[in-house]
Amino acid sequence: MKRISDARTVAVVAAAAALWLLVSLIARGRQDLLGVAMALLCVLLAVISGVAVTAARQQDTAAAPVPPQPLGPADPAPPGVDADTLETLGDRDAVRAMRARYRRDDDQ
Repeated sequence: MKRISDARTVAVVAAAAALWLLVSLIARGRQDLLGVAMALLCVLLAVISGVAVTAARQQDTAAAPVPPQPLGPADPAPPGVDADTLETLGDRDAVRAMRARYRRDDDQ
């Protein structure tokens, strides 16, 4: 959890610094070497902020637990019978026979 707050902190600090640099560039209207350096630093800080936000989002999704899939009688099709097989068969009697065959194989 420590890294999530670190990435968010970096994003906020970098965005605030980029905004401050942008406002100062607009207000002063510098058109010399220092102005170019400040503009490049502003772009760099904006990129750092974007990367930090992306890192925080990825850590949030990675930290969220994935709910387990229910197994057992609630499962509509036995293992080995996928949607393509059922579509190919099409006949209900053939599907019942295949399910019965899989049940017999599982019982043995």
